Amino acid sequence: MKLEGKVVVITGAASGIGAACAQAFSSAGSQVAVVDIDLDGAEQVAQSVGGIAIHCDLGDPSAIKEMVDQVETRLGSTEILFNNAGIGSGSGIFDSPIEEWQRQWDVNLMSHVHAVRAVLPAMLDRGEGYLLHTASMAGILSSHGNVPYAVSKHAVVGLAEWLAFTYAHRGIGVSLLAPLAVRTPMLGDAADGEWASQAGGPIKEPEEVAQQVLDAVVEDRFLVLTDQIAQTWMERKTTDPDRWLHGMSRLQQRLETTDNPILPSDQP
Repeated sequence: MKLEGKVVVITGAASGIGAACAQAFSSAGSQVAVVDIDLDGAEQVAQSVGGIAIHCDLGDPSAIKEMVDQVETRLGSTEILFNNAGIGSGSGIFDSPIEEWQRQWDVNLMSHVHAVRAVLPAMLDRGEGYLLHTASMAGILSSHGNVPYAVSKHAVVGLAEWLAFTYAHRGIGVSLLAPLAVRTPMLGDAADGEWASQAGGPIKEPEEVAQQVLDAVVEDRFLVLTDQIAQTWMERKTTDPDRWLHGMSRLQQRLETTDNPILPSDQP
């Protein structure tokens, strides 16, 4: 897909990967809608890329529909949708309130569903469009401590795969971004902790990831891995799941012996 002149909607774009991608798409000639619940941050990014800022609570389906309508009014029909926003917490099975499960499910997965439902009909009518989804490697390899996040991100992987094989023959491209550790507000101080040292090497910068995302869109490539080691880990998991789970268990035990705020005690 050529990016020049394309209308691109990026959620969670006030900071981190979203903000870096807004800059990258703008530099490639796209018109960018910077969408975030943080309107001040979104406006700063939008001003820097010559785009527009839209406030949106992605846990609210009606707000998502209104956001898409605003984009169409101000820029035109969405041609590339990047469902990038996500939330997470360091909670386990016992100390994750059901309300937190629902909140992460709504933002991490259902916001993708509602946004796709809003933009896909026009894409199908044109016979062209692109859907990007940020899942994290937590959605492929899982993660320690963060069970609502890991489960909801697994669901994003399933959604992106389904969209890819269902609509490819109708001109719809789909990419799934599955980063390991990236220096974003969500990672925060954990970038310097024991957990981050297990994340496959040096912490990636958002700008590096943004270029990988653009390359995937241009090449119409589904899986976007930010770290080479991720491919090896995926292969180990699929080849010998029991051995992989044993290794994850050993890491869990080691992390529990460190001062790591990501891992709660999670006792019943």
